[in-house]
Amino acid sequence: MSTTEPIVVTGLGMTTPLGGDVATSWAALLAGRSGARVLAEEWAATLPVQIACPAAVDPAEVLPVPERKRLDRSGQFALIAAREAWTHAGAPQVPSERLGVVVASGIGGVTTLLSAYDTLLAKGARRVLPMTVPMLMPNGPAASVGLELGARAGVHTPVSACASGAEAIGYAADMIRSGRADVVVAGGTEAAIHPLPIAGFAAMQALSTRNEEPERASRPYDKGRDGFVLGEGAGIVVLETLSHARARGATVYAEIAGVGITADAHHIAQPDPVGAGAARAMRLALDNAGASPRDVAHINAHATSTPIGDIAEAAAIRAVLGAATDDVVLTSTKSMTGHLLGAAGAVESIATILALHHRRVPPTINLEDLDDDVALDIAVGTGRVLPAEGTLLALNNSFGFGGHNIAVAIRTIA
Repeated sequence: MSTTEPIVVTGLGMTTPLGGDVATSWAALLAGRSGARVLAEEWAATLPVQIACPAAVDPAEVLPVPERKRLDRSGQFALIAAREAWTHAGAPQVPSERLGVVVASGIGGVTTLLSAYDTLLAKGARRVLPMTVPMLMPNGPAASVGLELGARAGVHTPVSACASGAEAIGYAADMIRSGRADVVVAGGTEAAIHPLPIAGFAAMQALSTRNEEPERASRPYDKGRDGFVLGEGAGIVVLETLSHARARGATVYAEIAGVGITADAHHIAQPDPVGAGAARAMRLALDNAGASPRDVAHINAHATSTPIGDIAEAAAIRAVLGAATDDVVLTSTKSMTGHLLGAAGAVESIATILALHHRRVPPTINLEDLDDDVALDIAVGTGRVLPAEGTLLALNNSFGFGGHNIAVAIRTIA
């Protein structure tokens, strides 16, 4: 049976370039710490881009060997974050037929695919591992989390490039709202720090080439920005209705108040230059939440540090907020984490949830010379404190190659 009840967040989990869990990652965000570094691998020296934001804690430090052997790195991240989120939510007692999983990925098991191909060429077909296909499948991480938790209401994997993680949260909320599930574990994961994806993004001129100063390379909205820094990791949330959460005594962190989903139909890799599709997604999220632009206190922007993308999103934000723009504190946590592709929307949703919960916005680092075409109030330095009283609403924006636009409206619960 469908419900109009608030869909709330009761569990958080993530492993990022800033930390191996939520608490460490959040502390690093507030401190304005960068996760970027020069890659030490030998193959990196041959590439035009030699920097990235690897996970702060390698899965080998967390998972036993048998588990690692069955999972692509993206699946390893997802399982680590899902376990934290599930524990954080109090390991809800829910019938398996009422438990769902939605874990997205923009690229899937690309490192497994490329490694297996190298093995095939060098050693022959008999040396390709039997688990290769389950490991490289884009739905592999979702399936692993579903198996871990015994989820039978549905296990899904939205793939919408860099908007995938946010779309997963939206899909999960719809599962609960439609009556398909009581509890859904949702988010995104990515592990694509490998020479081929880096070479491909570099060929598109999408990546920063500040190889000499990696910590200053991701600089959203700055005039000197020259592309994003590739990151890896996962973000997972646990969603349920407010009454379900209260009945079991769970801590409620925020409400997923609304989701807006649109497409640009403009270009495979470039956004609509005026941000029309992005603006429509934000308006839909606000409408879905029963909110107005005046209600928005904070935006965690997609803001990847690309010359065109940042300007298009800024235009979209100004178009939606209008006169309310000056009252909104905006930040880009990608300035610290880099761009986690399919995990970005989930990790940044968690950052937005925590910003509302703690009423404190992480800074945008490396913003030294604001682009004249941005014209937005952006949290810099030590960030910004949000109002201590009253209900707060924020937007998390996620956009992806192919023209995907997702805006998630997140609200505090009294």
